[in-house]
Amino acid sequence: MIYDIRHVTTYRYDAPVAAARCSLRLVPAAGEGQRLLGYGIDVVPRPTSLVERADFFGTRVATAIIGAPHRELRITATSRVDVERRPAPDASPRWEDVRREAASVMALGTRSPAHFLYPSRLVPLFDPATAYAADSFTPGRPIVAAVRELMQRVHDDFLYDPKATAVTTPLAEAFAARTGVCQDFAHAAIAGLRGLGLPAAYVSGYIRTLPPPGQPRLVGADASHAWVSLWCGAECGWLDFDPTNALVVGDDHIVVGRGRDYADVAPLDGVILASGGQTLTVNVDVSPAEPAPACEPILPAC
Repeated sequence: MIYDIRHVTTYRYDAPVAAARCSLRLVPAAGEGQRLLGYGIDVVPRPTSLVERADFFGTRVATAIIGAPHRELRITATSRVDVERRPAPDASPRWEDVRREAASVMALGTRSPAHFLYPSRLVPLFDPATAYAADSFTPGRPIVAAVRELMQRVHDDFLYDPKATAVTTPLAEAFAARTGVCQDFAHAAIAGLRGLGLPAAYVSGYIRTLPPPGQPRLVGADASHAWVSLWCGAECGWLDFDPTNALVVGDDHIVVGRGRDYADVAPLDGVILASGGQTLTVNVDVSPAEPAPACEPILPAC
């Protein structure tokens, strides 16, 4: 499936901003079932510098420096991506075998499970989350079956409420209230999985806005979305699961970045020189696209 993605972020400030430095993580990833066909990033006011790099985990990051005073900052990211993922395997190893295998991995590359076994900035080891996850990970159970049940339970037990939490809400608070958004659900699931000794990563991206005919609209559309990636052993590799929608991630999801938690892959962060408050508006549209002819440029590269 080929998607066109448009992500518009607008900051309006109560007082003039003298200067700003922003890190943008808005471009879909390439590889592992995704092919990036083109993208563009437009920043208004025009930055004095816009430099791209890949972070340690491979997420594409654009750093914009804006030196002109402004009362509004608008960032528009457009991209086209082709998504075709392999289905989750029908058979998988026992979760205890994966735990032992993960503990013995010596590699430290960007996709090594070793980076995702331990507490991170926003996902501490949290006994209530570990105990919650353990109810699905009974002795000898195949890991894919266990994690699918865990995602279903999070979906059933937690209430999706965009007004209940903010990006700064601690995991313990969202978990106790059993409410929040996709970020909170992903963090809760990751904390439980890591508490069991399983490598779990946080994934930031998008889901399609318009579902196929006859299928319900997915929760989390029209905004950045988040889900969980679990290492299921060397043979199965990394598999992605969406607790907000109780889904095994397939061609409806578009990956932008992977990290240990939200702090590694926030769509936009940075610093400004200003006083007063600000208002943030985010609009995301993900729509299926017809393939373009091979000779036709799709989108300008940044």
